[in-house]
Amino acid sequence: MLKLTDVHAYYGTSHVLQGVSLEVKDGEIVALLGRNGMGKTTTLKAIMGFVKPQGGGVAFNGRAIGGLRPHTVACLGIGYVPENRRIFPGLSVLENLELGLSNAARITNGLRKKNLERVFHHFPILLEKAGQAGRNLSGGQQQMLTIARAMMGETKLILMDEPTQGLAPALVREIRDIIRELKGMGITVLLVEQNARVALNVADRGYIMEKGQVVFEGSAEALRTSDLTKEKLGV
Repeated sequence: MLKLTDVHAYYGTSHVLQGVSLEVKDGEIVALLGRNGMGKTTTLKAIMGFVKPQGGGVAFNGRAIGGLRPHTVACLGIGYVPENRRIFPGLSVLENLELGLSNAARITNGLRKKNLERVFHHFPILLEKAGQAGRNLSGGQQQMLTIARAMMGETKLILMDEPTQGLAPALVREIRDIIRELKGMGITVLLVEQNARVALNVADRGYIMEKGQVVFEGSAEALRTSDLTKEKLGV
């Protein structure tokens, strides 16, 4: 579904991605792990078009997407859940969700109704709070809203950046279960997560990044038991 081949990216003169190659297959949850500053978020931004790759290729369902604008990438069926839960705090929950429809290639009343029903089925708390302002939600509820908003387009793949960051343990478990549920809905996930234990608990496979490069890849079980995982991630 998603394939990065020898991707290079820069911030000014800083060479952040130094030949990143990885693959996410249809229906998988794939974890992208590494300490802070190793290029994980930049990898997601290079996929979405927020950072333009200066070398290598990014392909989605066989189509080259490297360098396309973020809105164009989103309309192809890629949702993005950025770190720090970037909702619109002054808008209602429903209004935040409807903004996610802007990523759909073609917006119809039928699509709006179908996707709202799907979101509210999986996140009933958002239906309960549909008229409330986003700022009034708890941190965990705001993260649910961010994920649900990414689902509102015709989303096939969701890129998640640190979805459990700053959440209490009980909410971390709730977000973990939501990620599992996405897979059950047929949505593929590329997950950047600082909490390696949580990530490897839900992922099928994973990659470890260090200094802008992939240094290890394998099944979740291989990553859990590898001495390299302990060395690189401290788990």
